[in-house]
Amino acid sequence: MVGRSSVEGRYAYADIGRADAVFGTVVKRVFLLFLQASAIWLPSQPCFASAFGLREQSVSALGNAFAGGAAAADDPTYMFYNPAALALQSGSQIVALGTFLKPSTSFDLKSGSSAGGVSTGGGDGGSDASDDQFVPAVFAVVDLSRAVDVVDNLKVGLAVTSPFGLETDYNAGWAGRYYALQSKLRTVNVSPTVAFEPTDGLSVGGGVQAQYADAELSNAVDFGSIAATIPPLAPLAQPTEQDGRARFDGDDWAFGWTAGAIYQPWQGTRLGVSYRSALKHNLKGDARFRLDDDGIGNAVSNATGAFQNTGARARLETPEVVSFGVSQELNTQWSVMADAAWTRWSRVDELRVRFDNPSQPDDVTDTDWNDTWFFALGATYRPSDPWTLRAGVAYDQSPVPNRTRTPRVPDNDRYWFTLGLSYRPADSVDVTAGYAHVIGPDASVNLNADMNGSAAKGNLSGNVDATVDIVGMQIRWIF
Repeated sequence: MVGRSSVEGRYAYADIGRADAVFGTVVKRVFLLFLQASAIWLPSQPCFASAFGLREQSVSALGNAFAGGAAAADDPTYMFYNPAALALQSGSQIVALGTFLKPSTSFDLKSGSSAGGVSTGGGDGGSDASDDQFVPAVFAVVDLSRAVDVVDNLKVGLAVTSPFGLETDYNAGWAGRYYALQSKLRTVNVSPTVAFEPTDGLSVGGGVQAQYADAELSNAVDFGSIAATIPPLAPLAQPTEQDGRARFDGDDWAFGWTAGAIYQPWQGTRLGVSYRSALKHNLKGDARFRLDDDGIGNAVSNATGAFQNTGARARLETPEVVSFGVSQELNTQWSVMADAAWTRWSRVDELRVRFDNPSQPDDVTDTDWNDTWFFALGATYRPSDPWTLRAGVAYDQSPVPNRTRTPRVPDNDRYWFTLGLSYRPADSVDVTAGYAHVIGPDASVNLNADMNGSAAKGNLSGNVDATVDIVGMQIRWIF
């Protein structure tokens, strides 16, 4: 049948009992791998796709700069980009992978001041606002094509990934401290998936998403500038010299779905389209305030009822993604591929933290992000049977407008340059490595005290320079 691997028959199962046994074994192994991955994941994750998205869910796809991700099906990791890729797998499989990210993010300060024009001082936040991180993922496939013969080429799968993440961390006394100190977003996405072939050459798939998100945001509070607006406290106020700190922690589960199709009109050509739904988190947690040592924050709190520890919540919507891909075999050794993905980042129009304390005003940051496109081109070369070489380039558009860029997400357009290598020492095992260098132009930050929610945060101007080197390793077992 068009689109099926020639070795598929070797891995099919003769009856439902054997399929159930294999399914149980695979699930147990995935669960153990997930526990190990979670232990590594817990510290935090950086953001190195546009905004706070993380594309690094497949080392194979990384080697091609994710080109053809919606149409290719090299291994089960491609179900993240298109669940229909699951139907094109041979046999039951487990894939474990880890991606090491080494970023470099620096803020070149131009100026910083309070709303009243007092210099904030404190410098540029440190030589690097991001730490090295490790991002794991686990995939599993169970082949039920022989056990359930009423459905052609039926596969079920499970993906445990982290599609969104962010971390920036600046020195406590830096000039932009009222806008951001530490920003963290961590996610774990569990996605059961099913795929099959309703007709020759057409694969379809879909699944559900259960996503856990945990966020932490902190910034300094300029009690000196706030006290200057309260007449009884104004004589004691020293703007930018009487700082406290605010921190919000919250988490939530959200649910969504995925769907996709891959069509092979003739041998060697695949066309793919896929959709990942938006997920709406309502992060619930606590807001905690640390007051200054001079007692001004305490006086402000007594006068206004604000800046007291309280419950808090924030809305977080992760965007839907529509992907289009094509993969073309030129001959037995060469393949080329391309991908285009549209992401609805315009869902992120503001960052608003609401407090249970009615005397504490909402903390609001206008974002007004734009929808984006990601474009990638790649090539794959197979010099001999056990070896596969990959390369790719990509353009990753940023959703962040210049006028609303903040130190929390100092994002800009990015350019990807990637290489990859796979080696298959046996029919049941292959190992894949990938490397990417990601660069982009400097991102300007120009924030003013007259912007919505910025009266107590002041003015900040500077440029952010960011690059990242990414190395991934992946191993696949076929049963």
